Amino acid sequence: MEKVWLKNYEKGVPETINPDEYSSLADFAQECFTKYAEKACYTNMGTELTYRQIDELSQAFAHFLKNTCRLEKGDRVAIVLPNILQYPVALFGIHKAGLVAVNVNPLYTPRELKHILKDSGAKCVIILANFAHVLEQVLPETIVQHIVVTELGDLLGGFKGHLVNFAVKYIKKMVPAWHIPDAHPFKKTIAYKPTDFKAAELKGDDIAFLQYTGGTTGVIKGAILTHRNMVANVLQAYAWVAPVFDAQMEGGVITALPLYHIFSLTANCLVFLRIGIPNILITNPRDIPGFVKELKRQPFAVMTGVNTLFNALLHNDDFCNLDFSKFRFTLGGGMAVQSAVAKKWHEVTGIPLIEAYGLTETSPAVTINPTQLTEYNGSIGLPVPSTEIKICAEDGKELSFDEAGELCVRGPQVMRGYWNQPRMTAEVLSEDGWLRTGDVATVDHQGFVRIVDRKKDIIIVSGFNVYPNEVEDVIAGLKGVREVAVIGVKSEAHGEIVKAYIVRKDPSLTADEIIAYCHKELTGYKVPKEIEFRTELPKSNVGKVLRRKLREEDEHH
Repeated sequence: MEKVWLKNYEKGVPETINPDEYSSLADFAQECFTKYAEKACYTNMGTELTYRQIDELSQAFAHFLKNTCRLEKGDRVAIVLPNILQYPVALFGIHKAGLVAVNVNPLYTPRELKHILKDSGAKCVIILANFAHVLEQVLPETIVQHIVVTELGDLLGGFKGHLVNFAVKYIKKMVPAWHIPDAHPFKKTIAYKPTDFKAAELKGDDIAFLQYTGGTTGVIKGAILTHRNMVANVLQAYAWVAPVFDAQMEGGVITALPLYHIFSLTANCLVFLRIGIPNILITNPRDIPGFVKELKRQPFAVMTGVNTLFNALLHNDDFCNLDFSKFRFTLGGGMAVQSAVAKKWHEVTGIPLIEAYGLTETSPAVTINPTQLTEYNGSIGLPVPSTEIKICAEDGKELSFDEAGELCVRGPQVMRGYWNQPRMTAEVLSEDGWLRTGDVATVDHQGFVRIVDRKKDIIIVSGFNVYPNEVEDVIAGLKGVREVAVIGVKSEAHGEIVKAYIVRKDPSLTADEIIAYCHKELTGYKVPKEIEFRTELPKSNVGKVLRRKLREEDEHH
């Protein structure tokens, strides 16, 4: 496709970036640590760590991984942490030691956690004490040899840290009992400051992350993201947003989306490392009043998020009355920012909501709207530098402008493939590097891309992907269920929610029993919010359940 979008690039945004500018993410991070040594790098609950401190602490952690755990280059380390200061310390330490980071949602159930630990072959896990009881249940079925356990207040400093740890454990009772012999307390792993530490030598094609996703098929699998993929995407996104920032800028970037999520990982944790402003880590963004208090505490210039988050904030009076004088930029991802939310956001904050699009498989950024946009335009933006796109029909034929078809992407940010899944890799990645996104889109004559529909049945709840196959699999395991089909239905609060249609084998089975069962097996956002009992499900002539028919019925109600 002709690169018509280049004519709409803002002044200063290059057509291409050099993905080999840094040999690795570790090399990139090191330059940032040195350049901004005394500036605040990450802050959480009122405690800040400078670039120098993050550098030193991550080096101590890397030394522990190499010398105590005897991990070797390419070994996988799982990070099971929310947005706390220990996350960047662990992440940069893992890369300094030449290891591969495996991001894991700390709210995963034992079944979900076990799958990722087994599939990735992780040898080491760093986990928050609040979730250690879940890890304890699955450890015997994994090859994990080393466990590092951290408590919420471990990096908040002296008295405050002790106070937070005491309150979380004994007053709020947020740490269920666990027993893992030989677990290393995080504070001990960073106690030794090595003077002669030598970072591992990494190349662009070494693996930086196994980033788990259900992709477009519903089977949870690890996207192999190399150092070159990640460096490329950081530089692509940086080139795009750099014109917004200057040396006089005050305030940090609000990091409310979890860092284990690819959007927050690249956009917040890494891109803003290079801009030299602190990530203000929000540990529990669901607590909106607590979140707004945090926003009052310090000036902020940038916020990234998803539709649900923006919507929740706009429904809070204290948020609407905040001082937005330092605020510069809002980036919305996770598909489908609703126009009503974008309009209200602009009214309240004075800043337009800039929508972007990406996938785990593309590290993630593919398209972003121009930062100078004055109002919401309903598109997902223009392809970022060094990125090619095309729209293809079912038979693979390339379509023209304004014709709807599958969006395909090629560029240095496209993953190497799925971990140990050659067949699934071949289904989405062509020999010449084109990734099939599974999303139906159009491109107009200005190069702006619009998502028309999802080719697959992914449900997006508050920016998180839910794969119907996984939920159906769990529900089908319940004795009284004969058949089940799961779809996403529109929700004002969450974008979409999960709805399950069930044919019962046992007529006494209730919706409450099904939901309670799902809560044991699935993370909260994957649990159906609506259950409808049916005598039969619509099927194709080969007996395949037609989710599409259920969606159409739901829309006509």
